[in-house]
Amino acid sequence: MTAPWAAGVLRRLGAAKRAMYCGGRPSGPMRLWNRLDALVYSTGWVRPAHTAVLRVRGRRSGRDTAVPVAVADVGDADFLVSMLGRDANWVHNVEAAGGTAVLSRRGRDVPVRLEIVPPEDRAPILRRYSAIAPGARPHLRLGPAAPLAEFARISEEHPVYRIHEQ
Repeated sequence: MTAPWAAGVLRRLGAAKRAMYCGGRPSGPMRLWNRLDALVYSTGWVRPAHTAVLRVRGRRSGRDTAVPVAVADVGDADFLVSMLGRDANWVHNVEAAGGTAVLSRRGRDVPVRLEIVPPEDRAPILRRYSAIAPGARPHLRLGPAAPLAEFARISEEHPVYRIHEQ
């Protein structure tokens, strides 16, 4: 049970985190933070178990874009989740690229194909994602202890992709 004062602090921190992604896009400071995360995660210097960098060709610029991501492992499969929902740039870029991308983990680049997971199969993946990506919780508005039915309720809003190494 969280103390009432702590719950208020957590709500304010969550609101501040959501504000850093106003309109589904990172603010200037968050873009810089994401670039630093992408650099650190892709080099393998820091090896948090679930961190990676997704590189996908930009649908407008044609240049590769790098996005730090958390990889949710459920069963024997790995998944990417869009904490910002369907309008996240990387989601549009993956769709425009036909699901092809490169995933950098622990200093190793792996070509991947991303396959969309149907909404009715997303709830357990979203719950696992919430457990391994605490920074995503303010956007999902659910923690890992939330009932599976709550994750099913938001599953339509958050695309989930199964990762297939090529």
